[in-house]
Amino acid sequence: MKTKTAIEFVGVFKSFEAQPVLKGLNLQIPWSGITTILGPSGCGKSVTLKHVIGIEQADRGKVVVDGWDMARIRRGELIALRKRIGVLFQSSALFDSMTVMENVAFGLRMHTKMTEEEIAERVHVCLDAVRLAGTEAKMPVELSGGMRKRAALARAIAMQPDFILYDEPTTGLDPNTSSVVGDYILKLQSELNVTSVVVTHDMPLARRVSDRVALLYDGEAVVQGPVDEVEASKNEIFELFIEGRLG
Repeated sequence: MKTKTAIEFVGVFKSFEAQPVLKGLNLQIPWSGITTILGPSGCGKSVTLKHVIGIEQADRGKVVVDGWDMARIRRGELIALRKRIGVLFQSSALFDSMTVMENVAFGLRMHTKMTEEEIAERVHVCLDAVRLAGTEAKMPVELSGGMRKRAALARAIAMQPDFILYDEPTTGLDPNTSSVVGDYILKLQSELNVTSVVVTHDMPLARRVSDRVALLYDGEAVVQGPVDEVEASKNEIFELFIEGRLG
């Protein structure tokens, strides 16, 4: 049975070399839909994602993913959980020495017992979903920035995840390409009905794709909830962020 909340942070503190990043973060991410974590650079957005994957551990407080306490989860359970999480990294993180086909197939070859024929079919389905069918033999260097993002998206959905995490998906892209990435976030959400978490400081993207937003500032979520409610709240820090005056 599913837990009430897909992902929850309860009073989470995290420091690096005595520098506090998260200072008692409380954050709730419901099942399905798209939750966007907003905030200025250095506010802990990407660190928050790393706690969800289990790359980082909270110094204090609790991180719970689908009922699993990430401080107590066993290695085998963590591996199983990670197989259910697709990640689109900020840099796309494609393997330069592998073709598009090999990149998308990587997790399938590592973590499933699918035959090569089944893997090829799954890769084709995923590339077709992001309109990259026919690029299987290309190398990442042959793709534009937007195409690399889409190839990374195909890899993120290859294992049919329950969660997709997007880390700054539009960073470094021009406005038109950023809009295309937004299209695919919405398209995949509609088709897969996953629980998506988008980390960004791109407010146009957030307004376009989000069901809920949370604004991180000074290590805490200063406001969170449905987009229209947060916009209507007139929260002072949120308004400063919208105006680009939140340092």
